[in-house]
Amino acid sequence: MSLFPETVVLLADDRTPIGTADKFTVHTDQTPLHLAFSCHVQNAAGDLLVTRRALVKKTWPGVWTNSFCGHPGPDESFEDAIARRAERELGMTLHSVDLVLPDFRYRAVDASGIVENEVCPVFRAVADADPEPADDEVSEWVWLSEQDLRQAVTAAPFAFSPWLGWQLAALPLDALGAAR
Repeated sequence: MSLFPETVVLLADDRTPIGTADKFTVHTDQTPLHLAFSCHVQNAAGDLLVTRRALVKKTWPGVWTNSFCGHPGPDESFEDAIARRAERELGMTLHSVDLVLPDFRYRAVDASGIVENEVCPVFRAVADADPEPADDEVSEWVWLSEQDLRQAVTAAPFAFSPWLGWQLAALPLDALGAAR
């Protein structure tokens, strides 16, 4: 785990920054709107990295999801936040980072009642190696074709994070596989 607290950027409904809060205190049953990102990582074969959230995660433990998510800190670019979280969560260095869904916003409530309430632009990136994930972030991982991922989410949506399903629904087929 990080030795320093992570700070998230709080947002007004019009998406303007209105302050900051500690990441570990902001996620409750009354989570305020805040800034985040999702990233889908592709390998050289064009497959997507899908991860299963560690069982120790506060929200959606044990659920399969996109490669990784995170929160940019105040005055931190999305690219820098993506690089930081890719290294922390997955032990990966990424390249060819592209914004694929700039206006994604969602609110979801997990089984414990904790709310995710995020403006969450979606990115795709490329990695040249397999992940070496942190145990407190990822319990399992697999590379899947985009088509196989879409079929799995459709067949068993309860096994996946809600934001992954919503992202896939908002993106055209092959939108995540074009960054080779």
